[in-house]
Formats: sequence, C-alpha cells, structure tokens
Amino acid sequence: MAFRQRREKLRAILSGARCIRPGSVYDAISIRIAADLGFEVGMFGGSVASLAVLGDPDIALITLTELAEQMRRMSRAAALPVLVDADHGYGNALNVRRTVQELEAAGAGGLTIEDTLLPQAFGERKTQLISLEEGVGKMKAAVDGRSDPTLVILARTGAASVTSLGDAIERARAYEATGVDGLFFTGIKSRDEVEAISAATRLPMVLGGAPEEMIDLEWLANKRVKVALQGHAPFAAATQAVYETLKALREGAAPKQLKGLASGELTNRVTREADTKARLAAFLDLT
Repeated sequence: MAFRQRREKLRAILSGARCIRPGSVYDAISIRIAADLGFEVGMFGGSVASLAVLGDPDIALITLTELAEQMRRMSRAAALPVLVDADHGYGNALNVRRTVQELEAAGAGGLTIEDTLLPQAFGERKTQLISLEEGVGKMKAAVDGRSDPTLVILARTGAASVTSLGDAIERARAYEATGVDGLFFTGIKSRDEVEAISAATRLPMVLGGAPEEMIDLEWLANKRVKVALQGHAPFAAATQAVYETLKALREGAAPKQLKGLASGELTNRVTREADTKARLAAFLDLT
C-alpha cells in the first residue's frame, strides 16, 4: 500500500495544474535529504545511476539488477515518489516488460522507457533511434508489464534533437495510443517546439535537458508540461566535496581543519538517529 500511495502522488502531479522541478536522487541519503527539503518527486537519472553505482559514464553499462537494487535501497529509506530513467528497458520489448516488473517491485513511483538505440552501435558516433514500430512495441510491453495500475509509465523520445521535431511528434502520438501515462521529451530547444508538441499531443509531459532560459514553470504548466528536470547537480556537488575533503586529508590537514562537513545534527537527521534510538529502547531495552 505504501508504494501505491507514492505512485498516486506522482499521478496527482501529472494530472495537476502546476509544473514542478524534481530533486535528483541516487542513494538512501540523497532521497532522505530531498524528502526532508520538501521535494514532491525525486528523479533517478540513468547517468547518475551509472555514476553512483559503477563510477562509470552513461554508456549503458549499468544492468537492470543494479538499477532496481539501487531503487529498492531508496524506497526503503524514504517515501518520496521517484521517477526512474529506465533507459531503453535493457533490451527488446520483452526485456522492457521485465524492467517494468522489477522497478515496480523495487518501489519506483514511475519510469521512463526511451526509443534511443542502446548500447551504441559499432562504428556509429551519432545517437540513433530505434524504428517507430519497435518503439511502439516497447511501450505496449511496458504497459502490459505493470501489475499495479498506479505505476506511472512515460514514453520518452529524443527525436527532436536526433531526427526532427516532426519525427518527435509522430512518435509521441503513436506512443500515446499504447496506453502510457505521459510523454518525456529531451532535446527541446525552444518554446516554439514546446508549443508544437503541446498542440499535437494530449498526455501530460515531462521535459528534460531544456535550456534554463526557457524554464518558466507557469508557462510550461499551461502547455501540459508537469515536470521540468533540472539536471543532477547534487551528485556533482557531492563528488566535489569528497574530492576536496580527501585531498585536504592527503595533504596533511587535520580532521578538525576540514571545511564544509555536515554537522552532527544534519547527519543524525538524515540517518534517522532518533528513530533508531527509539527502536533500541523498545526492542533491546537500551536507553
């Protein structure tokens, strides 16, 4: 029931009148911080998943098992609804179906399936897309794979920056007919493109990778954009902080000289120390 409540919250965002910006999450601590700060939804991106789990760039090396396990860890840590970037679904349409099943069981609030050809083809430097027909098959399989009807499934296309805006619209309209709950667009560069997509489609939209200067939440909401991504700065900030701390220690700084460390109060809050102490007292008679 807890997972369903999270998914219903995400559905409410997609059906609401506002456009929101999600918090980028990638592990138990980051999702707790996002929840504590009042974010309404978390975004677990494929690129940040690869960085957090493997320490590798986003070239489709992470596996479904690794992605789902990381999502499971976050689901345990906080009740924040999370939208998961499930890339291409880790294979063909049948693999997509299993991807949906695994992420649903792991507690995802929703997920995206994209029509990018992954992994990258031999000898081909440019991003490629699968055919429209294969994309439709993947979206149908995704919808068929969920057992909880509240799980949100978004069809994602990057056609606007790979082929053309017209192709992106054609794909979006075909994906709408498969029963997905919304459309996810990357590579959108202008308000005119948003206008064209909004006029040609009917489902709620999520926007990723758009120029910051065109992000006007009220205007986007009027065009049915319900979620506008804002990148994965938290992971980059954490990486910089760890680097600077280890560098200082390596160069001989004393622990008390370090700057930018989380306070004991913040650490205790995000690790839920008070809850743990209460359980120690209740179950182990330790006070």
